[in-house]
Amino acid sequence: MMKNLRYSSAYLMLTLGCLFSLSTAQATEVSQIIKTTDQLRTGGGNMQVETEITTYLRDGTLEKERKYRVYSQAQRQSLVLMQSPAEKGQKVLMSGDDFWMLLPGSQRPMRITAMQKLLGDASVGDIATMNWADDYQASLSGEEVCGNQPCLHLRLDANRKSLAYQHIELWVGKKYYEPIKADLYVQSEKLAKQASFVMDKTQAPSAVVEMRLSDQLSSHKETRIRYLSRQSKTVPEAWLNPMFLAKNPVLE
Repeated sequence: MMKNLRYSSAYLMLTLGCLFSLSTAQATEVSQIIKTTDQLRTGGGNMQVETEITTYLRDGTLEKERKYRVYSQAQRQSLVLMQSPAEKGQKVLMSGDDFWMLLPGSQRPMRITAMQKLLGDASVGDIATMNWADDYQASLSGEEVCGNQPCLHLRLDANRKSLAYQHIELWVGKKYYEPIKADLYVQSEKLAKQASFVMDKTQAPSAVVEMRLSDQLSSHKETRIRYLSRQSKTVPEAWLNPMFLAKNPVLE
């Protein structure tokens, strides 16, 4: 009897150990998947990204088009320079969870949130942040078919309440882990936007070239964010200080 009990206990511990190992291995694998997806979306490292945002009305008519230069830096820091004549001189700085808008002629940075709109349904957070690997806890929901290819369905839960989206349902390609589509939920658990991603090529993609956002709350317009070019760029540390930016409107 005691021998059977010892055998049962040993078997139970072995089973639990195996389950724990599988769970840990899966968590590690999912973490690597998200890091690969981020690399395809942002390029990784300190980058300068020339970005174009275009909005379309519900009937598909072109509404507006704007250009931005985004400096994405380490430690969750980004600087956005407006390039189009209608917004020339305006800047947005992100440092961690803090965001500032800087307007020409004003020497006082204005606090904003990650949900501050830039154009159409593209918010500051959509082009200056969204580092999924660092900002979200990811888990695998299952495998599905997306269009004509197998994909993985992941759930991402925000690590902090300050993030623009508190929960993301994400689908990535099973082979290359490229992002295919995402449902973006705000704090109220309402579906705010649906995103789809265009890759540079079908086989062995190396970068996202466009993100399309469809508003699910009000306007139901489509906003397209195109990444025109990417290159490595480390900006001077002073550029990431809101007071310096307020006193030095011209950087280039």
